[in-house]
Amino acid sequence: MDFRLVLVLDSDWEVALEAPVSLSHGTVHAEPSVLLKPESQDVAAALVLFRANVLSAVAFESGTLRLVFDTGHQLTCSSDPSFEAWQVTGPAGWRFASLPGGELAVWTDSGASESEPAVVARR
Repeated sequence: MDFRLVLVLDSDWEVALEAPVSLSHGTVHAEPSVLLKPESQDVAAALVLFRANVLSAVAFESGTLRLVFDTGHQLTCSSDPSFEAWQVTGPAGWRFASLPGGELAVWTDSGASESEPAVVARR
């Protein structure tokens, strides 16, 4: 049994979500969001993302990750105080993660680690 929701994207990118995730459609205030809970495998609502393309992915300084899809859906995963809430991995050894407590980290194929990568937005 896996306690994660994993999205396998084109171009060798993968998003692993371990904390509860908010799935919404349209503007944030248009419709109520659905809470996906990977730890209890309560993620069936995420099937609407099958074959969807990611239009944008933003990691905020707070440790929150937001993905926007071409279907109008959005996934938002906040940081967790005790464990890595999410990870994004890609080609050439790229890995972005929300560390416990909300700090962000990025690793490259060189093995170097930095906190707060340049692709971070303030929220």
